[in-house]
Amino acid sequence: MGEITVRWQAQEIIDVLLAESDPDSHRTRMRLRDLVAAHPDHPELALLEHLKVTTALTNNEGGAVTVEPSRAAEVPAPVPFTRRSRNKIEAVLGDKMLMTAFQPVRQLPDGQVIGVEALTRFVSDDGASADHWFNEAEAVGLGADLEIAALLRALTAAHSVPEPLFIALNLTPATCLDPRIHGLLEHSQLPMDRIIIELTGQVASDQYPSLSAALTPLRSRGLRLAVDGAGAGFTSMDQILELSPDIIKLDRRFIENIEHSEGQRLRGAAMAELAHYIGAELTAEGIETVAELSAVTELGMTAAQGYLLGRPSVHPLDWNSWIRSESETAVGGPAS
Repeated sequence: MGEITVRWQAQEIIDVLLAESDPDSHRTRMRLRDLVAAHPDHPELALLEHLKVTTALTNNEGGAVTVEPSRAAEVPAPVPFTRRSRNKIEAVLGDKMLMTAFQPVRQLPDGQVIGVEALTRFVSDDGASADHWFNEAEAVGLGADLEIAALLRALTAAHSVPEPLFIALNLTPATCLDPRIHGLLEHSQLPMDRIIIELTGQVASDQYPSLSAALTPLRSRGLRLAVDGAGAGFTSMDQILELSPDIIKLDRRFIENIEHSEGQRLRGAAMAELAHYIGAELTAEGIETVAELSAVTELGMTAAQGYLLGRPSVHPLDWNSWIRSESETAVGGPAS
């Protein structure tokens, strides 16, 4: 199944790339067609070869490293990290080498699928995590561009997610302030009340007024806001009280050992009380065992996600199956 999924992902990206009509990318498309012809039954191999060639060409455009004749036998000087990283990110942006996986979010206690979280996956041969890609992009000044590319990909994929499931989209506070975000969501053709923006990372105290102002018009039309409730010290509390989110999410740090640790249970109970006080939903992330699921349900958390309840998938057949099979999925056991 994993091999078929990767092949399907690769073919989808190839189809998108070949459908473009930009004259500047004509030679790139021709090269990709040749690679597809060379690997007719393995589009994932063609795509990886395309990525390697594209990255190499981009690196060369960034300026070659010169080696003096007297030092020709020595190891060439490495390409500076920032330049190499920027070239790599620009290659991903130029050739759209990313895709969207969705993970189901289930209501508690009945286990019904109520929405999905969009997770970015990168087509690369180095196995780097999505967090690594976004951190590297941020380090070279392309963080917002990569987030917006991932957002576009997620909004496109979301049209294959069955109604009425919500679509949760991860964005940093800084990118939420980017003027492009409002237009992208407006023109996504998704009802605003199906969209949730999940803030990733903490909000700086001086960002609260501008962030609230940027999101208020969208929230007034039904968009919901989710924030992380597991920040250090009083940071998460300030964030919750200042932004009045619709959803508070507790990540794996809050959930691990919650069935055994009295401290974890007290923290979970406190967050449940806070969520109730401000009228927010409370979602537990990273649920991996039946015991963890039972514990968060007893504490009054209203939704949950994690490997126990459904793994991320890039395949629309899986997204639709979460709706069709919800009556067969008990909260007391793992999702199929």
